Amino acid sequence: MAEAQEHRFDPPWNTPPESKVQFTVYGVDNVPDLFGDINDPQLVVFFAGNQFMCIDELLAAFKQNYPQYQRVFAETLPPGILAKQIVNGSIVIGNMRITLKPDVYTAGKNKISQMPEYFTGTELYAKNHLAIMVRKGNPKNIRGLKDLGRSDVRVSMPNPAWEGVGQRIEEAFKKAGGNDLDQAIMQTKVRDSTTFLTQIHHRQTPMRILYNQSDAAPVWYTEAYYQRMINHPVELVEVPEKENIEAQYVAGLLKTAPHKQAAKDFMTFLVSARAKEIYKKYGFITE
Repeated sequence: MAEAQEHRFDPPWNTPPESKVQFTVYGVDNVPDLFGDINDPQLVVFFAGNQFMCIDELLAAFKQNYPQYQRVFAETLPPGILAKQIVNGSIVIGNMRITLKPDVYTAGKNKISQMPEYFTGTELYAKNHLAIMVRKGNPKNIRGLKDLGRSDVRVSMPNPAWEGVGQRIEEAFKKAGGNDLDQAIMQTKVRDSTTFLTQIHHRQTPMRILYNQSDAAPVWYTEAYYQRMINHPVELVEVPEKENIEAQYVAGLLKTAPHKQAAKDFMTFLVSARAKEIYKKYGFITE
């Protein structure tokens, strides 16, 4: 049985930037949700974290289409944390303080709509829906959201306090089994520690499934899709449409953007055919 200290499934799952010195130490010095050039960037983008799998190709394609921008910095943290970073002006990760102001912030439509005073314009560019991530072979025989209420099923669940997906998943719980199912998973099972509330769902949840710390996890479809794409031993359980919910990803151009032209160019790129092709490759819905 795999143990967490083995680190064999640890992120980053993306390809790191080129450098003659590479010093990623799993479990000690490993920063998977900060991308690119933090020194004197020409563009800074805050992405809702569950888009991390697209970043390599997305930024490479943007640089190819707009060669005047080669130093790009991106964060893929939970959208609620990114929003706090925007409002408060900085974030500390370990011993590092980041004070870069974003040019573009992407998140779910609900999160963007809660802070309209920060943006000069917004664009809808992709959609998503829910699935359930389980270990390969589905040893707990998870067939749907109702099974997550079982006492023998350990659930990994995003904390609704800072991850918007948590609130959306609770909507799906109520569709599948009413308030009783939601309360069982989010109250009873939290109290007895069979529901684990994550701080950074798109990283912790796959690792908890892979290291057999949780049995099942409601996630955005693309997160389970990606783990299968990189040949990690997980499976994807579909959630029927009548119990599912839809996410709409919206990008906002910040009024305080330090690189206004770069921000405008990136907003244009996000709704381009090339960007939509990349998102579609990783399981997102694009129109």
